[in-house]
Amino acid sequence: MQADCRVPDFAPGDTLSAKAHAVIRDLLISGSLSPGEKLSLRSVAQRLGVSMQPVRDAVARLVADEALEVAPNRAVRVPLMSEDRFRELTTIRLAIEGFAVETAALQCTAAQLRQIRIHDRRFRAQCAAARPEPEVAVQANRDLHFAIYRAAALPSLMPIIAGLWLRIGPVLNLDMRASPRRLQMGQAEACHAALIDALVRRAPGDARAALARDINGAAQFILEQGVLRPASET
Repeated sequence: MQADCRVPDFAPGDTLSAKAHAVIRDLLISGSLSPGEKLSLRSVAQRLGVSMQPVRDAVARLVADEALEVAPNRAVRVPLMSEDRFRELTTIRLAIEGFAVETAALQCTAAQLRQIRIHDRRFRAQCAAARPEPEVAVQANRDLHFAIYRAAALPSLMPIIAGLWLRIGPVLNLDMRASPRRLQMGQAEACHAALIDALVRRAPGDARAALARDINGAAQFILEQGVLRPASET
């Protein structure tokens, strides 16, 4: 596992397995793991200072959620994704995340907007860099999107969106982390700017349109790379 195993914030009273689950979940949602990449359970256990059992329990939950799979040799890895599955998840994202940004455009507070701009500046800095750090860009992109979704003030919506990113995060990783030129094209940067502008103007329709351009642009780029399993192989 090459990804940095950072430790997210935990809630008081979280069990060891819940903490392990949060760490692995964060790696998947942030796109720090790629499709087909093996997950080192020992690395997660060492990072948390726990035994292997809580990590195995967390992995079992993520396997049940289809976010991880166990290979015939018992290695735990990120599943490969088919083109059909990717298109399906993209369609669902457009509907659910589109609703989230529409609502955020009507609910976003000044404090939330300031936080969103911080994530945007971090992302734009990578777009402008001569040698971008893809991992930083991927995480800034995730933080920006989730800050906007939280601004919708619909707590029950967040687990639904997180569940989508849990499955699609490793593939979104291919958009920026595996191809820095995608960052330098500026398409995602422009979509983010239009989305934030829509939040400022409280224009829900424009917010949804900007998000759709962002999601569709990334999806088209990934599909063109030929890294997903063709539908005939599913």
